[in-house]
Amino acid sequence: MKRIVRLFAVALFLAAVVVSVCSAPVSALSFDCDVEQYSDTLLMVNLDTGMEVYAKEADAKRYPAALTKVMTYIVAAEYFDDFDAKIPIKQSCIDSVINQGMSCSGVDWYIGESLTVENLLYAMMLPAGHDAAMVFADYIGEGNVKAFVDMMNDKAEELGCTGTHFTNPFGTHDDNHYTTARDLYKITKYAMGLPLFSKICATSTYYAREDDDVPFITTNWMIDPGRGGEYYYVYATGVKNGSTQQAGRCLIANAVYDGYAYMCICLHAPYDESKEENEQYCMIEAANMFRWAFLNLSFVTPVTKDTPVCEQKVDHAWDTESILLVPETDFNVILPDGYSQGDVKIVPDSTDAVSAPINKGDIVTTATVYYKDEPFTQINLVANESVGVSPILYTTDTIRGILTSPWFLIAVGLIVILFIVYVTVSSSYAKKRRRDKKKK
Repeated sequence: MKRIVRLFAVALFLAAVVVSVCSAPVSALSFDCDVEQYSDTLLMVNLDTGMEVYAKEADAKRYPAALTKVMTYIVAAEYFDDFDAKIPIKQSCIDSVINQGMSCSGVDWYIGESLTVENLLYAMMLPAGHDAAMVFADYIGEGNVKAFVDMMNDKAEELGCTGTHFTNPFGTHDDNHYTTARDLYKITKYAMGLPLFSKICATSTYYAREDDDVPFITTNWMIDPGRGGEYYYVYATGVKNGSTQQAGRCLIANAVYDGYAYMCICLHAPYDESKEENEQYCMIEAANMFRWAFLNLSFVTPVTKDTPVCEQKVDHAWDTESILLVPETDFNVILPDGYSQGDVKIVPDSTDAVSAPINKGDIVTTATVYYKDEPFTQINLVANESVGVSPILYTTDTIRGILTSPWFLIAVGLIVILFIVYVTVSSSYAKKRRRDKKKK
């Protein structure tokens, strides 16, 4: 009897195992691009749609150098409610920067005085800004820089960054201090929603006080018409550049032209600290990538919300066996100029029948959008009409479903097993009683 119970328990366990099947993620789309490239990692994203238009090694872990300060900005900006709040500039903070072999960018001029949060944000984002980053880390971490760095890593995790880890707020080299282009996009896009970020990153010269003789000057020559020379790009709007021997040249750049906005992230371009002058390869590359995008890519609407995409079978309906599915909204996307309508294909992710009732506009399934057979995004498909339910068909199918359900068959099997056990036990018990009577 115990053996039967054990076997039955095992059967129930096996019947309860559910295998989940996950669909493969849609891969990023990279349009053909003839721009000469210098960076080992390159990512170009349309800021209006969040759509990647070009990606190379975008998930490779790279050293970010001073691009780290975008996250430092986020933690600082979210810590202070008032950007006019004053922070004392301590000798110990400046000494720490110098002792670590880093240069100061001008905050050291104010030792023993105070600067506002806004002053320090400019000082951190325009020049190298190691001293300003240290002041923030020391103040917010209450003397513990590691506590501040922990806040940076917590924020990165909150933003969904899976290839990022920080060990300092400056961007100085550490083997465990790294990120990816896609993570930097998430971080920078988030920072763009915070107060003053976009304004600061588009500023070339800033005076902390009206009576100051020397300003904080940006190192991003793409936005500096006076000092940028050949690297100045009239449509650039920020954000940040940096370099170390290990990180190479690095850049996050935004540009806007004719209603289009793009972010270009370049990591690990050539750089040699031993040379007094090095070409700003990232800036050359980013400007050319922007020109390529602005001149060759456009918003188009391959299908509208009224364009039928496919038919979907419907069960339990009164007077129809299928319905037409259309996009939930007009499908607007960035595509190369002169694209062919046949280059874009929309393929439903499921062709399984759906059950009535269905209301017009209900999401029935999703669809993957392909450009030249390369998947790049998903859209929702909705019913273009309402479909009522047939009670007779619904009841019939429900009963049929119950009768053919694995759980129903298991239940029937269990009943049969219990009945057999009951008959066996009853028969054994009856025989035992007859034997006992004969003995008496």
